[in-house]
Amino acid sequence: MSGKTSVYLLTVSRVLWVIPVALVLLAANQLKVGFDLRQTLMEGESAVAAVTAFDRVDRADVTYGYVSLRISMEDGSVLTRDEMPLPYSLLHRIEGRDSLDVLVLRGAAQEVIIELVAAAQWRLALIQSAMAFVAAMMAMAGLLAWGRHLRRQGDPATRGPQRAGTDRRSAV
Repeated sequence: MSGKTSVYLLTVSRVLWVIPVALVLLAANQLKVGFDLRQTLMEGESAVAAVTAFDRVDRADVTYGYVSLRISMEDGSVLTRDEMPLPYSLLHRIEGRDSLDVLVLRGAAQEVIIELVAAAQWRLALIQSAMAFVAAMMAMAGLLAWGRHLRRQGDPATRGPQRAGTDRRSAV
């Protein structure tokens, strides 16, 4: 039943585990980002920011956008945020505006957020986290099933040629 497993197949099997591990790390990162955005939304100080730059690229191969802000705080200080990236799906909400209401939580991981898109932005990060986690579980299940198949059937590269009539597919 079980044949000898090649070194190549063993190496590939181990390297493929990078995929679910990377997806779990991505899920953890997006979960943290979502909670950081929500913290700034709930605890941040309101301020008004002047839009100093806005860019949205709508090419078929690359879509992205950012906004640059100059934020005037109540204490008289001025904060600047250059090229703050935003989810592409939320850019249309801020396009064409000269000023934006923002929330600032100094020292936080997400120090400045745009009030108009903040609620959608933190939920989107949590949804992306959930999707990455589900994809990681699917990849893990596939790798475990593949490994079980290889343990039961052996490495196809080390099996000899099958005789006609013994292959289940040829009988159909």
